[in-house]
Amino acid sequence: MELAIYQVDAFASEAFEGNPAAVCPLNNWLSDETLQKIAEENNLSETAFFVKNEDSFSLRWFTPEAEVDLCGHATLAAAHVLFTHLRYSGQTIQFDTKSGPLLAQRSGAVYSMDFPASIPVSTEAPDALIDGLGITPREVLCAYDYIAVLGSETDLKSVNPNFIKLSQLDKRGVVITAPGMSNDIDFVSRCFYPKLRVNEDPVTGSAHCQLAPYWSQQFKKDVLLAKQLSKRTGLIHCELHSNRVSLKGGAVNYLHGSIKI
Repeated sequence: MELAIYQVDAFASEAFEGNPAAVCPLNNWLSDETLQKIAEENNLSETAFFVKNEDSFSLRWFTPEAEVDLCGHATLAAAHVLFTHLRYSGQTIQFDTKSGPLLAQRSGAVYSMDFPASIPVSTEAPDALIDGLGITPREVLCAYDYIAVLGSETDLKSVNPNFIKLSQLDKRGVVITAPGMSNDIDFVSRCFYPKLRVNEDPVTGSAHCQLAPYWSQQFKKDVLLAKQLSKRTGLIHCELHSNRVSLKGGAVNYLHGSIKI
């Protein structure tokens, strides 16, 4: 069997920025075992698979280790493939996912995605979190992930995580965040998912479903610009709408080919 595969740099304005995701359009679902093997072979933080329904697309995401319930950058990449490569002619794409319906639109070179917001709540910092980060956060919260709020962007950049320690935690991963230093950037972050064999994710859309509500409360505004300070970096425009978050960013083609299984 031969399948089309696309690799897209999501939340990027040029190649080698943002977060690379693989996208595989399917006519019918393959076995979970096969999907997981493809994701492991791709060895990217996420591989997205979608199948067309009557008026929507079923969408699933796999890391090299496991299927996940929500992924922002691979959703953006899937939308880019549909609009750009597969010539989807509608105004809005509906993806049916484990996190419910997700909507994607395109305006020029910018994609906008409608995601569920997740409100982080204050929690006591587990020992493995403190040991794994090597720094005592100003505040610790949890939602999908543990969220460690640091005092400054300088503190965030200095963190050298112990991934073995962080992999012992019971949440999906760990997000560290701090206020941005520039007038343009509201907040910054880094994201660690060693349990999913993604030690540091370059740009993590789903993390901003947690971060945007938190920083919206701190700054008393609903429109924020975020920057993820991984080695590749990327910008995410966030906008709160009640219990939903709009995430906006660009996408850049990197690879188009086929795989044989």
